[in-house]
Amino acid sequence: MSRDPIVEEVRAIRDQFAARHNYDLDAIVSALKKASEDSGRQVVSLPPRPVADDERDLKAG
Repeated sequence: MSRDPIVEEVRAIRDQFAARHNYDLDAIVSALKKASEDSGRQVVSLPPRPVADDERDLKAG
């Protein structure tokens, strides 16, 4: 399987970001939340979609 250069670039950026935060998950999440808040973009939360009866049957068993 060949390597995708875009995936490699994203992984490298992700690793650099994690390294800047000493691979501390709490620090990474805090930094991402702050960046999200600082972006000024509106976050939209949608209500959960109802599950159809046939989907409930599949999950039950």
